[in-house]
Amino acid sequence: MILFSCATLAPLVLILLGAGQGGLWPAAALIYMTALTFALDRLVAAAPGAVGETEEFPAAPVLLAVLGTLYFAVLPAAVWATSGHGGLAIWQRLCLGIAAGLIFGQIAHPVAHELIHKRPRALRIMGRAIYTSLLIGHHASAHLLVHHVHVASADDPSSARRGEGFYRFALRAGRGSFYGGLRAETAMLRRAGRPMWRHPYLFYVLGGIACVAAAFALGGAAGVIVYVAICLYAQMQILMSDYVQHYGLRREVLPSGKLEPVGPGHSWNAPHRFSSALTLNAPRHSDHHIAPLRAYPALRLNPGEMPCLPYPLPLMAALSLAPPIWRRVMDRRVDNWAAPRATPMPDR
Repeated sequence: MILFSCATLAPLVLILLGAGQGGLWPAAALIYMTALTFALDRLVAAAPGAVGETEEFPAAPVLLAVLGTLYFAVLPAAVWATSGHGGLAIWQRLCLGIAAGLIFGQIAHPVAHELIHKRPRALRIMGRAIYTSLLIGHHASAHLLVHHVHVASADDPSSARRGEGFYRFALRAGRGSFYGGLRAETAMLRRAGRPMWRHPYLFYVLGGIACVAAAFALGGAAGVIVYVAICLYAQMQILMSDYVQHYGLRREVLPSGKLEPVGPGHSWNAPHRFSSALTLNAPRHSDHHIAPLRAYPALRLNPGEMPCLPYPLPLMAALSLAPPIWRRVMDRRVDNWAAPRATPMPDR
């Protein structure tokens, strides 16, 4: 928990210092999320694969609540300073905006992801609020009701097909997740006999409008432009994460016509310790899909039965932006992983 706390809290503090004091703090925040993370992944030993069966982490939800609360201070500070109202130079504003987008995509997203899986209603609402403030509130619904149900199948818009480039995937997944979550939430409300005014998508849309209005109040038209740009950058990283972690993997269709249960071979994983701590063990993705309620510090990694990425998750996300290079790195690994299976894995 010490590593999780230090890795995730430090860049949020750097953003606040950069927004309030300028100087080299904006550059330090950007270096932390790029060069330093890459260097520490190379220098620090890989994380252990498992924890004890009975080991508990009472501080895990506390850290999530702290990070979620601090995020709602960092977001307006970043928008205010980056839009030119903090007296920062152009290079400082650029560093701060890019660093904020990286932090929101690689820290705030995993925090919100963990929160929407928690049982206390207040934590789930906080997770939905974080996604809403990033103008991608529907991800909270689509992730739970579409992605976890249909992962590694043609019915999941967030599971990339082998050979599908990131940009084509992003257009398909962004649209598919929005409408998939909308259909699932609407069906749940109808089954429960609840009124449509309780539809979560109303919260996502109205909350997003309120956030845009707040950005205008903070920085005028420039504040809105900066806010939307930061949100789009964070959204792109959320899509990159889904793309990398499920690329080319498919569940088999059983003789009954149903999909096989989700198993360890249906997500890509990474053992690199620092970027795993930075993203709250998001690279241990197979175990999350096997046990969605398992606390993030307790997620397990077994490279013998879980496919592993050749490089840390942030670096693989960067590679996905160059589809020819990505396919050279990953298509062979997808084929090698699928080869031992007794039957082919159709896309249906």
